[in-house]
Amino acid sequence: MSRSTSGGRLAVYPGTFDPVTNGHLDIIERGSRLFDRVDVAILENVEKEPLFTLEERVALIRESVAAWPQVSVSTFSGLLVDYVRRCRAHAIVRGLRAISDFEYEFHMALMNRRLDPEVETVFMMPAETYSYLSSRLVKEVASLGGDVSGLVPPPVARAILARFPGAGKRR
Repeated sequence: MSRSTSGGRLAVYPGTFDPVTNGHLDIIERGSRLFDRVDVAILENVEKEPLFTLEERVALIRESVAAWPQVSVSTFSGLLVDYVRRCRAHAIVRGLRAISDFEYEFHMALMNRRLDPEVETVFMMPAETYSYLSSRLVKEVASLGGDVSGLVPPPVARAILARFPGAGKRR
């Protein structure tokens, strides 16, 4: 299936984004320089118990990427390649923080290519500043009273503080 060229080259950046971090935003910003449009696609995963609802994650990401008109936010469920096909996207963007990410992402990219040979995956390394950062780590630090304000965009920091009133109190 040929990917549409109307509206330019579209990349899908999938994830659960619970919550979106500055590392995610780094990938989104740099991905938007490689592609005409980037769709941040939030996976509806009923097996996970997220900190933020799907609707909250959509709103937090939209607020965090508001300065980038070429970035959209959507949700999907099921196979990523099916979503990519429906969107007529040109590529999937994935961030790699460490060797441990590579093995998992490599297998996923191969499976996606097997399911749809036209789906390309573009791996991007985050800025060194964010190479250790994960949503799981942000939630853990916040739950233990740590300050996550430099790790997540301001809307997310406010939302985390509402969930964990003690976050940022530990010095």
